[in-house]
Amino acid sequence: MSTITDVARVAGVSVATVSRALRGLDRVSPQTRRRVLEVAEQLHYVASPTATSLASGRTRVVAVVAPFLTRWFFATLVSAIEKELRAHGHHVILFDLEDDTYDQRLPLTQNMLWKRVDGVISLNVPMTDDEVALIDRLGLPLVAIGSAVPGRPCVRIDDRATMRTAVEHLIDLGHRRIGYIGDVPRNVAHVETPQTRLTAFRETMEAAGLPVVEDWVLGSDWTAEAAAADSARLLCTDHRPTAIVAASDEMAIGVRESARRLDLEVPRDLSVIGIDDYVLSEVLGLTTVRQDVAEQGREASRLLLRALSDPADTSGPSDLVMPTVLVVRDSTGPAPA
Repeated sequence: MSTITDVARVAGVSVATVSRALRGLDRVSPQTRRRVLEVAEQLHYVASPTATSLASGRTRVVAVVAPFLTRWFFATLVSAIEKELRAHGHHVILFDLEDDTYDQRLPLTQNMLWKRVDGVISLNVPMTDDEVALIDRLGLPLVAIGSAVPGRPCVRIDDRATMRTAVEHLIDLGHRRIGYIGDVPRNVAHVETPQTRLTAFRETMEAAGLPVVEDWVLGSDWTAEAAAADSARLLCTDHRPTAIVAASDEMAIGVRESARRLDLEVPRDLSVIGIDDYVLSEVLGLTTVRQDVAEQGREASRLLLRALSDPADTSGPSDLVMPTVLVVRDSTGPAPA
């Protein structure tokens, strides 16, 4: 069986460099890392995970904590995070905090994390004080995506500016009767983003001098199926908006389907805009405000890898705000006369 010395000799580097390359540390050039990995594979060299963990005090595993794993947004983040960490010799363990009910989630516990992971990436999870204290007690670096965790780096979009872009697009098209879908009860597990987007909708309408009709502010659990059902009652009445802003593309797709079932033509009778640029949005011609979800996952992974490589390095951004951009497609048009 090949040894680490064999790998170093064939690769033409020191044993220490081989060790750093296989452990994914930053003090190795990309070219050298690739060479070491190629030689290790050719020689069928496999480092003992137990020995590596004992020697370094590291598990080379990162916890990814999400309120849902079945939704497109979270699945896209997890995929990007896993690929980025894998490229640096780390692996992912997923903790799905989804409970049986939409308005609750499971807590993060010591048994999930202790001696199992080197760090944590949270996906739009508003952490409780007890959970933050637990992570502090375990000495784990944490990077948040979406919902910020006090004192930790966060990768996010500006939800207020993103919603403002969506509403102002409709206003620029001449719409004055604008509805909204995406309100949630205040006790749901991932309440921060829904609240922020709804607040921004109200603020943008007020700034434009337009009334918010409360009957046109619709609740939904942020799925296409729910949004189709939740919007049907409003769309079948004569007193309906000429446009609807959905807090996510999945809900926008649901609203569009509901309109189709009621023989309303989009965008002639009803304009619909969402947020995200969901995987089917381009195919369906949905106007949206695009965010690069995968890049958020990659950036969060890089921040965590930096913290793992050098805990004393505080030069990285504490609040990384990613850009969003309006993508105009077929689902929005001028307000009907």
